[in-house]
Amino acid sequence: MADFESVDFLRERHVRFFQRCLYVLPERYAPYETSRLTIAFFSLSGLDVLGALDVVDRHSLIEWIYSLQILPTADQSNLQRCGFRGSSHIGVPYSSSKGPGAPHPYDSGHVTMTYTGLACLLILGDDLGRVDRAACVSGLRALQLEDGSFYAVPEGSENDMRFVYCAACICFMLDDWSGMDRQKTIDYIRRSTSFDFGIGQGAGLESHGGSTFCAVASLCMMGKLREVFSERELGRLRRWCVLRQQNGFQGRPNKPVDTCYSFWVGATLQLLDVFQYTNFEKNRNYILSTQDRLVGGFAKWPDSHPDPLHTYFGICGLSLMGEAGLQPVHAALNISLRASDSLRRLHECWRRSRT
Repeated sequence: MADFESVDFLRERHVRFFQRCLYVLPERYAPYETSRLTIAFFSLSGLDVLGALDVVDRHSLIEWIYSLQILPTADQSNLQRCGFRGSSHIGVPYSSSKGPGAPHPYDSGHVTMTYTGLACLLILGDDLGRVDRAACVSGLRALQLEDGSFYAVPEGSENDMRFVYCAACICFMLDDWSGMDRQKTIDYIRRSTSFDFGIGQGAGLESHGGSTFCAVASLCMMGKLREVFSERELGRLRRWCVLRQQNGFQGRPNKPVDTCYSFWVGATLQLLDVFQYTNFEKNRNYILSTQDRLVGGFAKWPDSHPDPLHTYFGICGLSLMGEAGLQPVHAALNISLRASDSLRRLHECWRRSRT
């Protein structure tokens, strides 16, 4: 137990790391400008889990996020393109989401940016009142393929379990599952289950900790986990996940451990009700070994550069183990329980207004 408590968690340095990521991207992150909203999500949700949202200007961030919403045009000819874009990189004029959208030949939502945009608004305390929920659902519906998976954008892209998860989160947050043919998605998840009972990005692909989380979390949000998998299958899935722990967690057999899998695999084990049987001490010590003690943040491996993704998931991995001073995390939706409670109250209001 002495070793378990010997390494300090440098909270204030991680707060400052996320603040920098929100406002000034380091040069090495320049290629990610088109997905800046995702970096904002890691930073804002990380600050939320750290209990430090008071350091951000909530109003200006909410306005910026709404400026990235693709609204329907007056004739609604772009409904299949609605959602949220990742940044203003294509030069679309700033809009506070009032009135009809403006047509632009290359302007379309991205399924991951729509998920992270909605999540950021919730984290910041917004009531989603300016979100065109019907348009978001229409845009999402247009992204589903016949095999049940989803493209990221309507022009076509990779289609795999990552985007299935983002689609499930959008439906869950908007309390509207009409954007997804759930049976097709369930069939896709079943076909993606491998011989070793982990789950891959698609049918016939190698089991992976990230795609296993995406599949399990999606089924949990649908309320279908125990309908899709028998108790025997769930036991085998639990075993595959438990075997991913070395000291921290690896994403696949015979691969090095990586900070982010302390969340991807750890959260999956929590959703499967067996996370408590893993070795918290070894996991915590590995996560903290990747902590940058000078500038803050976490890396995937010790002595590597910290980045927003691994910093966020390292902190979430610590939260799952009950690290002192961290807010608990909603394992399936990947936001704080505080933010998910706000979402639950919004859902109650929406349902009352529909009756």
